[in-house]
Amino acid sequence: MVTFDLSVQVDAPDNTWLNDQYDVRGSVSDFEQYPLRYRALSENALAVSACYRDVSYGPGANEKLDIFPAATAAAPVFFFIHGGYWRALSKAGSAFMVPALTQAGACVVVLEYDLVPTMDLDGIVDQVRRALAWTHHHIVDFGGDPNRLFAAGHSAGGHLVGMLLADGWQRQVGEPAEPLRGAIAISGLFDLQPLTQTFVNGWMRLDATAAKRNSPIQHFPRHGSAELLVCHGSLESKAFARQSTAYLAAWQVQGLPGSSLVSPGINHFDVVLDLGDPTSGLFKAVCHLMQLSGHC
Repeated sequence: MVTFDLSVQVDAPDNTWLNDQYDVRGSVSDFEQYPLRYRALSENALAVSACYRDVSYGPGANEKLDIFPAATAAAPVFFFIHGGYWRALSKAGSAFMVPALTQAGACVVVLEYDLVPTMDLDGIVDQVRRALAWTHHHIVDFGGDPNRLFAAGHSAGGHLVGMLLADGWQRQVGEPAEPLRGAIAISGLFDLQPLTQTFVNGWMRLDATAAKRNSPIQHFPRHGSAELLVCHGSLESKAFARQSTAYLAAWQVQGLPGSSLVSPGINHFDVVLDLGDPTSGLFKAVCHLMQLSGHC
């Protein structure tokens, strides 16, 4: 396998440069507005959209889904995983894309999962995989097509999308080898080794083995039926941009189908909001990937 080293040589012994590269809050001057904006837009979406709220995919208190059906049955399914560096945000602020996507013909599923430090990363990955398996087995009851599942995620959610694409876990939860038709990874983290050298590991507590085990760039599907779209904003840090470009390059080296999109003039927090904007390049690319008629 070709390896892609995302580590960065830094002069400062405290890895100041690398810390700055992964400090997404510090990358914008008005970070506080974004969680509020996500929540407000999501509440507006809930107010105007049909929704099955807090559907359980497992026994845990936070193992819940919000399911937004399309107007027609047998719709392709957009399975969304929020970001927040595995320790913040929730599905309550992650439904902002629902009106645009359901109007385009998609059934939207928004996932809740436990956060660090309540749950470690292995547990979070397991939850997300079980949530996808539940969706695959039950989404037909909500008007979705289980044969057209598309997973999407932003930041830490992009990482979790990569872990859904990995091979080897599906049989444990009764899934086919490739349950996904496609995936959209937005500003994701695909090699966790650099994070072990940063402030992020203050809450993640990853050793080298855990970082490798949970790095999508180390784990690919055996076959190539799922198409990958990797996106990031042009104003993101070099390290975040390289996470996306290196993962896609490694994906394509495996002979797997994938493409990239760089959203111009967009930062790490704005880029995901393009999922709710029918005029944006990201929305159009998602519609093309999902073959949503009239929106490609």
